[in-house]
Amino acid sequence: MVEEGIYRAIRRAAIRLPFDVQKALEDALERETSPMARSTLEAILRNLRAAEERGLPVCQDTGTPTFYVELGEGFSLKAVVREAILSAVKRATEEVPLRPNAVNPWTNENSGDNTGRGVPIIHWDVVEGDGLRVRYLAKGGGSENVSALYMLSPSRGIAGIERAVIDAALRAGPKPCPPVIVGVGVGGGADAALKAAKRATMRPLGTRNPDPVVAELEERLLEEINSLGMGPMGLGGRTYALDVHVEWLHRHPASLPVGVSMTCWAARRALVEFRPDGSYEILEP
Repeated sequence: MVEEGIYRAIRRAAIRLPFDVQKALEDALERETSPMARSTLEAILRNLRAAEERGLPVCQDTGTPTFYVELGEGFSLKAVVREAILSAVKRATEEVPLRPNAVNPWTNENSGDNTGRGVPIIHWDVVEGDGLRVRYLAKGGGSENVSALYMLSPSRGIAGIERAVIDAALRAGPKPCPPVIVGVGVGGGADAALKAAKRATMRPLGTRNPDPVVAELEERLLEEINSLGMGPMGLGGRTYALDVHVEWLHRHPASLPVGVSMTCWAARRALVEFRPDGSYEILEP
């Protein structure tokens, strides 16, 4: 049942975007005035309808399978979770189908089933309780390629963080297939900031960080990025970013890491929750 639940979540994510992402794309079309941008957004929305009607992936790049696992201390099936994830990914690659995206960096040999050394990427957290929550992200190569890390002097403060994120958006341009979701991770170390940034892209659109200072920064960054006029696919228009999400960690006194991660308009994510007996419910999409 664990394998089946994860497989079904992967399949659903490949074919159907979460409601909040689709709604954000529709809202972007509603407020757009540029004919080119409107045409681009209309094509994206037609594509989403066709994918769901035909049961096909919304994009040919079905991404690197990435999982965030919250494993309850009392979950009775702990030993099977890793193997269930691997089996579900292999099955989804064949049946959905997903494009094989696991390539040996030295030989360029493709494993053919989206598994290999370090793939799928799995982040583990042991939590209280007897359940299991698995979040899935299909991370496309185009959006991954514009990931950015800035190691700022702490004296730069919030203004420096803001400037770094704007710089990352300008450098990214059309490469991540906008409209994008911008995730920002502040603090921790270099690796922790990037991990927080990627996870931030999975937060439902329209939600804000509970810290009012950070929430205000999210709103300001969203407005500033969209005011650049890069628009959908970088062809001009009002909406380059659907939202900006910021997460933060405590930092070393001498270091201010800022990680930036973007997810393309095909923001494919899923959440499946398992009960102690292995039965499950897919909560999104």
